[in-house]
Amino acid sequence: MKSLKPKIAIIGAGNVGSTFAFSLMISGLAREIVLVDKNELLAKGEIMDLNHGLSFAHPTKIYAAGYEGCKDADIVVITAGVKQKPGQSRIDLVHKNVTLFKDIVPEIIKYSVNAILLVVTNPVDILTYITLKISGLPSNRVLGSGTVLDTARLKYMLSEYYKVDPNNIHAYIIGEHGDTELPVWSNATIGGIDIEKYCSGYVRPRIAKNELSEIFENVKNAAYHIIEAKGATNYSIALSLVKITRSIVRNENSILPVSTLITDYYDISDLCISIPSRINSNGVDMYLRLDLSEQEQKLLRISASTLKKIIKTIDL
Repeated sequence: MKSLKPKIAIIGAGNVGSTFAFSLMISGLAREIVLVDKNELLAKGEIMDLNHGLSFAHPTKIYAAGYEGCKDADIVVITAGVKQKPGQSRIDLVHKNVTLFKDIVPEIIKYSVNAILLVVTNPVDILTYITLKISGLPSNRVLGSGTVLDTARLKYMLSEYYKVDPNNIHAYIIGEHGDTELPVWSNATIGGIDIEKYCSGYVRPRIAKNELSEIFENVKNAAYHIIEAKGATNYSIALSLVKITRSIVRNENSILPVSTLITDYYDISDLCISIPSRINSNGVDMYLRLDLSEQEQKLLRISASTLKKIIKTIDL
């Protein structure tokens, strides 16, 4: 990083991109925020609205531009894409967004060859892989938001159910950010105690397996419910992007389940998928090889297979 408060470019001024710009502005992480969107009027309107509140936030240069605005950016966050509609899965968006990314990514690279690229657009695992292939960048510098938000949802719902601060819960959602994602119960802890032992010893005589299953189903379907109710998810994904960005610009070495290229991970290779990874100024510094149960291994392979089948239909 050239600065402790770097330049961050956001591609896409829709619900997610504009909410992330707002969250980033009040976080004080960036010295410069540039918003890029094919709808120039929309981008200018969002920028005007943000700048009018700068006296209440941290000093930041915020402006709209074309792709030339990505020049010298430390991080480029891609949120542009076809909006997920009620009843649609993330996978339903794949071909339209791949076509869009074939235009977007070369434009970014034309002006910003040294940036870390953070992909948010769905289906995020496939588009992270596409971005990696099109950009030609090292795999550590291309990552997707992955299941960072899904994991936060899991921690929240567990905290509500078991009446525990979510910061004292350690549990991950891995795999596809979508319908084939899976919880890693074998590694989950509350206050350092295995989650099943905690629940049997401190909550009730025995834990009902269907309780955890029900909680996970609520996590997996959360976005569908939000989209049905208000048309889009934006606040929590924006906050998760701030967390990823903070880990990069402050070199925090946070462990986050981002989408990253994996090799020989339970026989899975050449695929971007969400795995707990160490995030710092290098981007994805390394990913962790979790000790998964046999059932979790099986589910992860199914998740990977689902993504690979779709990737094979894409013309790269």
